[in-house]
Amino acid sequence: MYLTKEVKENIFSKHGKSVTDTGTSEGQIALFTFRINHLTEHLKKNRKDYNTERSLVKLVGKRRSLLAYLKQSEINRYRAIIVELGIRK
Repeated sequence: MYLTKEVKENIFSKHGKSVTDTGTSEGQIALFTFRINHLTEHLKKNRKDYNTERSLVKLVGKRRSLLAYLKQSEINRYRAIIVELGIRK
């Protein structure tokens, strides 16, 4: 399994407030980005895996809505997470 407990703890400790605080927007965006990158690599090898492609599109939509919320509510946190994860230019 690619997403173990240790990987999640690492992501949330780096991007969230603490290891147990999984509800922050930054932590969720970082987790979605990790999963999106993994699914993208999977789809490069398996082009006809349409169920995974659908899951990828749903994840991108969730991340987009979280980013839109963060941009609307607190622009500085939005800019920090964009630069940290390298999502946009």
